[in-house]
Amino acid sequence: MKVTVVGAGAVGTTCADNIARKQICDELVLVDIKEGYAEGKAMDLNQTAQIEGFDTTIVGTTGDYTKTAGSTVAVVTSGIPRKPGMTRAELIGINAGIVKDVTSNILKHSPDCIFIIISNPMDTMTYLTLKSTGLPKNRVIGMGGILDSARFRYRISEAMNCSPNDLQATVIGGHGDKTMIPLTRLSTYGGLPIGNFLSEEEMKEVAGKTMVGGATLTGLLGTSAWYAPGAAGAMLTEAIVRDEKKIMPCCVALDGEYGESDICIGVPVVIGKNGWEKIVDYKLNDEEKGLFKASAEAVRTMNESLKELDVL
Repeated sequence: MKVTVVGAGAVGTTCADNIARKQICDELVLVDIKEGYAEGKAMDLNQTAQIEGFDTTIVGTTGDYTKTAGSTVAVVTSGIPRKPGMTRAELIGINAGIVKDVTSNILKHSPDCIFIIISNPMDTMTYLTLKSTGLPKNRVIGMGGILDSARFRYRISEAMNCSPNDLQATVIGGHGDKTMIPLTRLSTYGGLPIGNFLSEEEMKEVAGKTMVGGATLTGLLGTSAWYAPGAAGAMLTEAIVRDEKKIMPCCVALDGEYGESDICIGVPVVIGKNGWEKIVDYKLNDEEKGLFKASAEAVRTMNESLKELDVL
């Protein structure tokens, strides 16, 4: 079993580290365009094997995609990170060309692989990957909703002074500050609605903090976050490789589900060895349906930039 992570920056290396420690695959290939960078990261990670007790072999390469041959999953993190004050939309012009080149090169050597897209703007990069590769839609998955949901649970646990592991809370919609939809109505603590523990005002505050979670961290760090995004990418990889059949909020192609088509956007899906295997209908109420429609329109507007850039 082989997994490839493209991009040996903070997110990609954190993802690789999590995959190796969990021994999700036998061989992990780390790819980067910077000379010697992936090789150095791979060597450093390999030197933790005895300390951490894992047997995964990590290989680094400067753009030699032949080493990725036979990958079951390819995690794409490559592209420039978001800087303070920069929106995900501003990244399109640079990252679209990078993602299209990466996915094309991966497919030359791993025609059956499943793609996990982390590069921003994630919804648009997922859509680009689907359209430019012509792959079956179940084999292209954007990671964003898993990260957003983890941030949502963190904010709920903060407000309730409880363990995030006792919470069920999901974010759907676009992976953007103004497009994500934290589903407070459907969030539970020990099987009970969080509305039993938090006021309406507190739940709105939690949702608001969740929606600006990425921007908050970018402001503090001076760049995009990496620990949670990397861990989320590894979690999704594990669910595919181990055929876990877990329900995860992911960016996938819709064909009438949730009232939308010709778009990749976050919805709950069952994840297994075939990629995403089923879309789960959360039975949104009218308010949530309105928010989802608005989110889809915003994502679709961003996707139009791909045509202007002539990358589709």
